[in-house]
Amino acid sequence: MAQRILLVDDHRLVRAGIRALLEKMPIAEPVGEAEDGRQAFEMINRLRPDIVLLDIAMPNLNGLNAVDRIRKEWPKTKVIILTMHANEEYVLRALRSDVSGYLIKDAAVDELERAIRAVAKGDTYLSPLVSKRVIRDYLARTDEVHGAVEQLTSRQLEVLQLVAEGKNTKEIADILNVSVKTVEAHRLQLMQRLDIHDVASLVRYAIRSGLVSAEN
Repeated sequence: MAQRILLVDDHRLVRAGIRALLEKMPIAEPVGEAEDGRQAFEMINRLRPDIVLLDIAMPNLNGLNAVDRIRKEWPKTKVIILTMHANEEYVLRALRSDVSGYLIKDAAVDELERAIRAVAKGDTYLSPLVSKRVIRDYLARTDEVHGAVEQLTSRQLEVLQLVAEGKNTKEIADILNVSVKTVEAHRLQLMQRLDIHDVASLVRYAIRSGLVSAEN
């Protein structure tokens, strides 16, 4: 049975190209597109896709921050990360969030179909381009205490990303639909937890942790 797929990527041409590939696969039925994590939530709630193909580096709410909420609120929806990033930090955070697949964008077309078929059967698919060392490190570290970024709440992670993207307190409050005082409280709490006390250092931390890319 064809899997209903939601494609989430902030680049319109990339979405169009991937959708064209999906439309040629008997296993896939593309049902919608979203340009960031927040729009993805609305689409998932409305369309209830079987699989979400989710990019990582997106404005407002990146893919890694979106995964936890997707897995919590729509547990039957599987997530395949589809990204250009194969570095250890991204892969480890994705695996800890219980994604069903991690695929690199420059993979062959048939690999995308293999990933969808594997996930449809309940398996986990990891791109061969994700190094064995990363997987080995993940298995060795699953019982260890994770870094400070993983001690932050989902809302604190959202605030951290938005701060790192240059949004001011009012803009963040509008995006999250909360009060300015609430945003200020979250920012104070995450600064205290990370022991970081200026915005420039927060931005550097967010880049190192994979919440935003240096290009953004």
